Amino acid sequence: MIPPIEQYAIDISIKLRRQHNLKLSDIAQILNTTTSFVGNVENTSNLAKYNLKHINTLAAYFGVSPRLFMPDKPFKESRDTDI
Repeated sequence: MIPPIEQYAIDISIKLRRQHNLKLSDIAQILNTTTSFVGNVENTSNLAKYNLKHINTLAAYFGVSPRLFMPDKPFKESRDTDI
């Protein structure tokens, strides 16, 4: 299961892709990756996710701040390990 903070960024990217009528292959080209990778990211049963470089590239392409891909408030998550 993808952590909520990462799923939030994915959900924003999907929303932007759909608003701009882009296909998975268009996003793959923007990110210089494969269509299957983008498909895996958007598939909730797959653990693939975007990294900060991907987020920055998407933000630049869509003309938005990378902050758009982050929620206003943090998610409360249980910790599996102590730091």
